[in-house]
Amino acid sequence: MRVGGPPARPLVLFDGDCGFCRAWIARWEERTGDRVQYAPSQERGAEFPEIPASDFTRSVQLVLPDGEVLSGARAVAKALDLAGTRWPLRVYHHVPLAAPASEAAYRVIAGHRNAASRVTKALWGDSVDAPHFGMSTVVFLRLLGLVFLAAFISVWFQIEGLIGSRGVLPVGAFLAWVRSSTGAERYWLLPTLAWAASSDAALHVFCAAGSALSLVLAFGFFPIPCLAALTALYLSISVAGQTFFGFQWDFLLVETGFLALFLSPFTKRLRAAETSPPPAALFLLRWLLFRLNFSSGVVKLASGDPTWRDLTALSYHYETQPLPPWTAWSMHQLPGGFQKVSTILLFFVELGVPFLIFAPRRLRLAAFTLLVALQITIAATGNYAFFNVLSALLCLLLLDDRVFARISRRPLSGPATRTERQARRWPRAVVAGLAIFVLPVSLLHLGVPMPAPVVVAARAAAPLRLVNGYGLFAVMTTRRQEIVVEGSADGQTWLPYEFLWKPGDVRRRPGFVAPHQPRLDWQMWFAALGDYDASPWLASFEERLLEGSPEVLGLLARNPFPGRPPRFLRARLWDYHFTDRAARRMTGAWWRREEAGQFGPILERK
Repeated sequence: MRVGGPPARPLVLFDGDCGFCRAWIARWEERTGDRVQYAPSQERGAEFPEIPASDFTRSVQLVLPDGEVLSGARAVAKALDLAGTRWPLRVYHHVPLAAPASEAAYRVIAGHRNAASRVTKALWGDSVDAPHFGMSTVVFLRLLGLVFLAAFISVWFQIEGLIGSRGVLPVGAFLAWVRSSTGAERYWLLPTLAWAASSDAALHVFCAAGSALSLVLAFGFFPIPCLAALTALYLSISVAGQTFFGFQWDFLLVETGFLALFLSPFTKRLRAAETSPPPAALFLLRWLLFRLNFSSGVVKLASGDPTWRDLTALSYHYETQPLPPWTAWSMHQLPGGFQKVSTILLFFVELGVPFLIFAPRRLRLAAFTLLVALQITIAATGNYAFFNVLSALLCLLLLDDRVFARISRRPLSGPATRTERQARRWPRAVVAGLAIFVLPVSLLHLGVPMPAPVVVAARAAAPLRLVNGYGLFAVMTTRRQEIVVEGSADGQTWLPYEFLWKPGDVRRRPGFVAPHQPRLDWQMWFAALGDYDASPWLASFEERLLEGSPEVLGLLARNPFPGRPPRFLRARLWDYHFTDRAARRMTGAWWRREEAGQFGPILERK
């Protein structure tokens, strides 16, 4: 259909008596701006006598400057196309069955507007206005600075003992060995600033610089330079840290810092009113949140572990996790039925709730609540470094500015009152290119078959840790074994080295240590899961104890040989179990243990 007197600009005519129509037209109007004009058909429909009056009540009518009239789903797609959102119209015209399916859906909704209005209110709330995420972006970026700060300070306290010149795995010796056996590709395979300097002083400079830049970001200054430097610094330390930095949250922090770069505006100081994050960058960070949670549920089922299949996994988890706090002892005492229900709820949150991340507003807010509640529960019963804080922080990007306005009790800045000066953001082509790389590689990590070029790209980019696979506790540990390291001056009397956080003395109360991560304690837990030869770093650790390395001894709670290092060193395995309430009251012990044998050879100082 064509009209004789077309408007100068595209004009959408809608039923002004329909509340449902007015609500959605207001959202489209904000999105399309002055490129499309809108008017109730009751006011301007008479200007176009060629359009039957009944058509105005059935669907919206889009009148184009050339006189062509479009209606229904096609009119909506065309209006969005005029505003710069191209994909709906392309899908409409080029995807098989998309046009008839979208028109049928439009007719159903148009014919049941009252029901559609109720559904809209249930899913979106009182308003379907386009959400803004300026405040959540600013808060997210500033709090991400605090997460980086916690990570760098945690590393700083232990870096010399872990990878310093007299540490367990000296990074200088490691890089020298790599340099002797590789060519220029080593800089890509091991992307770390330690190639330029790996002395103890340099390691402290890396940590100091990371801590300082974290504070600058936390105060809201220079977000893009800070995030670029923080991501590079933490990647450098993680690579240099070898086996001590192979945890999923180390990868997660690098990936989050990298993606946050493209969320950030080009500005000296973060201000919510000036911040409008690129939608694609916001989507990629939400996609990361989805992958993080959904993958954790998938790997539990895909592993075939019987404890997840029969819902008994949490009956073991609190006792066998790496560094349980005292609350884990309390949770372990709860009956098996409670643990099974908890496991069902865990699967619901990890496998079902992540899909709500991309749902309408109220469901998205429900996803925020449930995902954050899961992280709070995990943090309250375990010590997982900064993982829970970082995971909850990603959830913050599900909150729009209306939530923050309600919390702060300040009026929400709308399109008409928002600061006209918007900070410059990344070009759309750059963020689109990022998405073209991230999405297929991340799908590959989710187990989705991908073409060979995607596999090649994933392997090539793997050393940079920019897109990673996730999935925690695929197999539940059902037996807790602890390695007790003992020294002796004469080979007869053996004295134990006490660690700061891992179980040792059965009467010592398990404590909270997160967001700090005592990485040596964590590695001792992993070492106990295999045999001695599976953890070659352990022999180096024992050698440092025989040498009396102050840096390594500084990672421990107690050195039983303060005057002179022992002549002999051995490691023994013990089975640890939480005590029950009766034994706890009677003995004061949190653990009971039985010896399980020798772990590795007895070493002698020459």
